[in-house]
Amino acid sequence: MSPLLPRIVPSPEGKPLPQDDTAAAFRTFARDLAAGRRSWTTETAGFLSGLFDQLAGSWDSDLATGRDDPLHDALTRGGCFPLGTCLELGSGTGLFTPTLEAAFGTVISIDLSELMLRHAAGRSPLRVRADASALPSADASVSVVAAIDMLLFPQELARVLAPDGVLLWINQLGQDGPLYLSSEEVAAALPGQWTSVEAAAGWGSWAALRRIR
Repeated sequence: MSPLLPRIVPSPEGKPLPQDDTAAAFRTFARDLAAGRRSWTTETAGFLSGLFDQLAGSWDSDLATGRDDPLHDALTRGGCFPLGTCLELGSGTGLFTPTLEAAFGTVISIDLSELMLRHAAGRSPLRVRADASALPSADASVSVVAAIDMLLFPQELARVLAPDGVLLWINQLGQDGPLYLSSEEVAAALPGQWTSVEAAAGWGSWAALRRIR
């Protein structure tokens, strides 16, 4: 069992719940992809890239939750983090990049959407358009992977993380989020054995996962 820390950041009113049927379909896709029951294809990547290109212009004003409670709580109570590069996956318009930079120094923002990355120009100094299923990083070269509302590509994350690296798995809306995976599902999908510490914070939840072997 993962250590579940007590909640210290309350959940405010006005949680922006996504449309039920759409969120459920995305959650099913995310679970099947993580568990290897569904393949990631160039067609799927192209569809999602185009979708988020369309959303980029209005993301900050209309679609972003505007709350970073889970990330701040994870950085405060998620344990000791190793020194080195942080890879921010699904970085979008860079809303969380400054917080990650304050904690880790060097942050490389990765996103599939070119337009999302263009809108992140003022927040994310190091931006790379890439598919998270094939990251442009050497084996065991990354100290922290921050995945905020992101699809899970377990083999690739395990490949790029250093032996003492940490995966920060953040769900901004918790179980209501369209890409929600529990820490148990994430740990089960990752190759090898992993331990985690987790908590609910604000509208969402977080888990910091570390490899045992």
